[in-house]
Amino acid sequence: MGFETTSPGATHERLPGTETAGDGSIGPTGRPMPSFGEPPLLGSHGPARVIAMCNQKGGVGKTTTTINLGAALAELGRRVLLVDFDPQGALSVGLGIRPNDLDLTVYNLLVERDHDIRDVIQTTRTRDLDLLPANIDLSAAEVQLVGEVAREMVLARVLRPVVDDYDVILIDCQPSLGLLTVNALTAAHGVLIPLECEFFAMRGVALLVETIDKVTDRLNPRLQIDGILATMYDGRTLHSREVVRSVVDHFQDRVFHTVITRTVKFPDATLAAEPITTYAPSHGAAEAYRQLARELISRGGAP
Repeated sequence: MGFETTSPGATHERLPGTETAGDGSIGPTGRPMPSFGEPPLLGSHGPARVIAMCNQKGGVGKTTTTINLGAALAELGRRVLLVDFDPQGALSVGLGIRPNDLDLTVYNLLVERDHDIRDVIQTTRTRDLDLLPANIDLSAAEVQLVGEVAREMVLARVLRPVVDDYDVILIDCQPSLGLLTVNALTAAHGVLIPLECEFFAMRGVALLVETIDKVTDRLNPRLQIDGILATMYDGRTLHSREVVRSVVDHFQDRVFHTVITRTVKFPDATLAAEPITTYAPSHGAAEAYRQLARELISRGGAP
């Protein structure tokens, strides 16, 4: 689930892409780096804005970003629900839950009507961060939902009772563009696309954007792309720098200023089953996700 990493080499804590001075300095995306200040605390909670973490390519940092962005938003006083929507259950494992030991998961809510979602949601060790878990049972849901009326809207129905309990709901999608992912896109207000800084990773983004456009046109007119997040960035390599520049050339302001850099801290935090914001709170990688949370809020992607 963690990023495949190389050793950071340097011992300094701040990594490229975490600068927040807003002094016009050029960030990794080749644009002046704005300053994203602390957002105001919310006077009340809900209804939630739902965001699908989506990319049909595996290993690009969807789960890592779901956990750490969720934790960073919770630090800012937002109530966050993470939805594990991948049969591999990596999101659940990454938060210390043993999904195969659970009697009830999101699968049961999708295919059975006699469950209360609040009985399935798990609390985590991070304040204001809850989890709707998944396990391998979810792999059967795609087949079972095929014959359902309004089969693309089942997840939206499942989430409806708790939308007012949270400020942000992040859905960690599986690496495919099948019915489960379409369900996530139909339930969502926005899509966040993690994109590995590698040229082959760029090839599938056009197909993903095409799928998002179809869902917007046919199923969910409110859906929008909140942003593309460059992950696994290594500023020491020309390859990483060129990929980021190319993504910005193609997608312009859809690309977040925040960039997530490669570091061994991500798999370390995964092994510890906690977000990097608590595992290594002063590390530059934790600061990067805090900056991403502030940038997302400043863009209107979260309350």
